[in-house]
Amino acid sequence: MQLKRADVVTGALALLDADGLDALTMRKLGARLGVQAGGIYWHFRNKQAVLEAVADRIVGEVTATPFEPGAWDAQLAELAHRLRRALLAHRDGARVVAGTYVLEPNTERGAEAALRIMTDAGFPLDRAGWVLFAVTYYVLGHTIEEQAQRAQGDWEERGKTLPASELNRLMDEVIKADPTERFTYGLELILDGVRLRLEESRGRSTCSEEK
Repeated sequence: MQLKRADVVTGALALLDADGLDALTMRKLGARLGVQAGGIYWHFRNKQAVLEAVADRIVGEVTATPFEPGAWDAQLAELAHRLRRALLAHRDGARVVAGTYVLEPNTERGAEAALRIMTDAGFPLDRAGWVLFAVTYYVLGHTIEEQAQRAQGDWEERGKTLPASELNRLMDEVIKADPTERFTYGLELILDGVRLRLEESRGRSTCSEEK
């Protein structure tokens, strides 16, 4: 059966889940697909192009279900939580997505949905992009740390070797906290700032109209 582009992405994603990003090579991918590595190059120019397609497949889960109508901040929070869940669903998912700048259908669809949320709320298009950049990279950074912590094993044992200090006790509490709760708290801090900027923007618009 002829190898298809989608087959390569599926195989790469399976290899990623099994062995992790660092072990994903074109040779191993070819072996998994039952082809010479050169056969993959009919569909992808290099490994980076494969990873971009894998990243797009991962983030496709974000917009697979339409967003419920509601306030912009609830929708933006839902988008962030969906992205985190999509990244966590695959080993090293956050590293893969963070290491690519993808112009693929799923990624574009997600970006357009996010921009609509922000511009409908009243943000100018350029500032809407900046807000989304900040939120997206918060999600990526938090999730990269989550997945690294999982890969490194049990913090409980390693934490016992740290010298007793206020800083180490604090870090111990932060690392052992429920990651979803910790993520939600940080996201709300960002949203608080976005709400404030939006109120300021609306206030300036009102003043300009009155003049």
